[in-house]
Amino acid sequence: MDHYDSQQTNDYMQPEEDWDRDLLLDPAWEKQQRKTFTAWCNSHLRKAGTQIENIEEDFRDGLKLMLLLEVISGERLAKPERGKMRVHKISNVNKALDFIASKGVKLVSIGAEEIVDGNVKMTLGMIWTIILRFAIQDISVEETSAKEGLLLWCQRKTAPYKNVNIQNFHISWKDGLGFCALIHRHRPELIDYGKLRKDDPLTNLNTAFDVAEKYLDIPKMLDAEDIVGTARPDEKAIMTYVSSFYHAFSGAQKAETAANRICKVLAVNQENEQLMEDYEKLASDLLEWIRRTIPWLENRVPENTMHAMQQKLEDFRDYRRLHKPPKVQEKCQLEINFNTLQTKLRLSNRPAFMPSEGRMVSDINNAWGCLEQVEKGYEEWLLNEIRRLERLDHLAEKFRQKASIHEAWTDGKEAMLRQKDYETATLSEIKALLKKHEAFESDLAAHQDRVEQIAAIAQELNELDYYDSPSVNARCQKICDQWDNLGALTQKRREALERTEKLLETIDQLYLEYAKRAAPFNNWMEGAMEDLQDTFIVHTIEEIQGLTTAHEQFKATLPDADKERLAILGIHNEVSKIVQTYHVNMAGTNPYTTITPQEINGKWDHVRQLVPRRDQALTEEHARQQHNERLRKQFGAQANVIGPWIQTKMEEIGRISIEMHGTLEDQLSHLRQYEKSIVNYKPKIDQLEGDHQLIQEALIFDNKHTNYTMEHIRVGWEQLLTTIARTINEVENQILTRDAKGISQEQMNEFRASFNHFDRDHSGTLGPEEFKACLISLGYDIGNDPQKKTGMMDTDDFRACLISMGYNMGEAEFARIMSIVDPNRLGVVTFQAFIDFMSRETADTDTADQVMASFKILAGDKNYITMDELRRELPPDQAEYCIARMAPYTGPDSVPGALDYMSFSTALYGESDL
Repeated sequence: MDHYDSQQTNDYMQPEEDWDRDLLLDPAWEKQQRKTFTAWCNSHLRKAGTQIENIEEDFRDGLKLMLLLEVISGERLAKPERGKMRVHKISNVNKALDFIASKGVKLVSIGAEEIVDGNVKMTLGMIWTIILRFAIQDISVEETSAKEGLLLWCQRKTAPYKNVNIQNFHISWKDGLGFCALIHRHRPELIDYGKLRKDDPLTNLNTAFDVAEKYLDIPKMLDAEDIVGTARPDEKAIMTYVSSFYHAFSGAQKAETAANRICKVLAVNQENEQLMEDYEKLASDLLEWIRRTIPWLENRVPENTMHAMQQKLEDFRDYRRLHKPPKVQEKCQLEINFNTLQTKLRLSNRPAFMPSEGRMVSDINNAWGCLEQVEKGYEEWLLNEIRRLERLDHLAEKFRQKASIHEAWTDGKEAMLRQKDYETATLSEIKALLKKHEAFESDLAAHQDRVEQIAAIAQELNELDYYDSPSVNARCQKICDQWDNLGALTQKRREALERTEKLLETIDQLYLEYAKRAAPFNNWMEGAMEDLQDTFIVHTIEEIQGLTTAHEQFKATLPDADKERLAILGIHNEVSKIVQTYHVNMAGTNPYTTITPQEINGKWDHVRQLVPRRDQALTEEHARQQHNERLRKQFGAQANVIGPWIQTKMEEIGRISIEMHGTLEDQLSHLRQYEKSIVNYKPKIDQLEGDHQLIQEALIFDNKHTNYTMEHIRVGWEQLLTTIARTINEVENQILTRDAKGISQEQMNEFRASFNHFDRDHSGTLGPEEFKACLISLGYDIGNDPQKKTGMMDTDDFRACLISMGYNMGEAEFARIMSIVDPNRLGVVTFQAFIDFMSRETADTDTADQVMASFKILAGDKNYITMDELRRELPPDQAEYCIARMAPYTGPDSVPGALDYMSFSTALYGESDL
């Protein structure tokens, strides 16, 4: 916003205190203001038949300036000076400036001399002051005026257009849609707004300016290219242009105000007419309801039953509770609407409302009074009639109640007495039916008084001339007839129950005897079938012979069992005879048992069929057991030979490994001969495997002819092969150690003798007592710690052995030796480890220090060696081997290509990483 705008207080006509020269000299803004202000001035000067071409030149003499002020103010200014001299021109301009000041405009920094001199800045500032005073100051919209009022007017008019957002008087108008929206809002027929595009501002601006000039008499004050080509259009130029639109449409605003006034008046009139129509309809509906209700309340025709009269009373209560309250509310609302309507008509200077004939408030009140009078009489009549019927209806209700109770009691009684349930009942059920019948007879006698009371009440109703006497008499007669019939049926049923009871008692005794004998016989047959079908599992001849003997004993009991079966069936036949003779309808089976004769015969036949099957199964099993016994003996004979042979060979190999007969080569030769003889024994193992397979296929799980199982034989055989192979390998390793270390046979024998010295039981291990005795003989006090017999020396064994051979054993020295012979810290020493250690101590072997000393000689006493020295002193393959594995030497005396022979030497003996 420009400086002079920000300094405005309550009066927008106060110009800026200091005109921004640099801003106004901006070429784009100056061009826009020149064109806009010139067009604005001409739009008023043409009314006086003139115009200007150059705004700073044409106003210099003050004549057209005074004319412009007269046109836009409608007032006459002082007579201008017609002279051509500078003083005349200054006088005219001062007259114009004095007139502007008289209108309450404070002119700051604008003098007549500058206007006369053609100062563009001052001339444009003066014209802008005139535009503010005469074109913008009087604009007022909702308590805002001048610039804010004009901006608010633009925002209100363009609010319905979503792509228009007027926030200022510069860039908000740059796309041209704001101008088009103002025109379309007031004259939509002039612009097809839907075809406009926001991305085509030139077209939008030219369309708005052309339409405004052609149809709205607004001259074209700006060029579209000037607005689009400027980053921020000149605010004064835009305000001037927009104010022309405001004044052009002000007439349309007045028309809109007039239309609003008319609409308001018509809306009041329409509302009043609707209230009148509502009153008329509500009054008509209420009067119609009263007209239809009064005849219903005047109906006094009595009803014959209490129920009918109570229904009338209930209908009257529904009328009072449901139908009348809404009508009371309608009547009240009708009066309220009438009063409200009259008040509105009076306030709007309309004549009072006069309802149609018969629909006045008074008419409705009169009709409502008649309704309430009739209503009161109807209620009194209903209560009196109900009291009259209540006296007569009480006696009739008493008759119906007693009759209903009696009928409910007799309901189903005839059918119960006629039923022949005793024909299919058991004895216990017959006895229960007799007791139940006795109870019924007592109940029947008790109901005699009620029947007599029913007859007496029916007689009294007849004497009182009850309206429904025919139905009462018919019902009473039916009850009496039914009562007589019940007595006859009761006697007949008692006789039938007593006769059936005697027959069933005889049958019950026979059923009981049948059950007592059938149950144990049935259990015997079921047990026999279970035994005969039982799958037996035997493993010996003795077991199958025991089963055969038991089966023969069972077959001997079959004749007596058949006699018992026939006796049981005879009891059942006697029951059937009684049933046929006396035509007893047996509804159920024997209550004491579920076993039928058919089941007994069926199970007996099944037992007879199972006996020969059992004979055959026992015979086949006997033959199978004989075959299994032959397999056991055959396996046992071979296993009893092979097992001891394997044990003997194991012991012999153990002695060979401990004894020192001949050289190591002699021991190796002897062991290989043993190995050959063992391998030649393999066919006998295979033959035993074949016999074992037959035993497994026959499902034989035990064998009393031998203590050896095939698993024992297999494990022993595998241990034997493993032991001979391991022993041979140990001797071969001893030979390799001896040859590699230069140990003599005598030294080897001495090592073995020293090791075996503590293995006095020749088991290849040292026992705790043996170890203790060894240490005591050397002067040590040893506790009774347990010692494992593993064929290896533990730490203390090895220590004692070394001391016995002349070693001085301090704790540190012994710890060093143990780290050599027991690197895994198992706490035991094998003979091989013992040999390795002894050979290392006695033989002349190379060490890492010796190898380093040799490399130092080759290197000429240097701490490193070069590749040329290696290739010169060593064979080619060994020289290249060293070169490939030696790390570069990094010492202070290093030279290019120097190699570290020290780390290489220690790595050869496992003392560092290569």
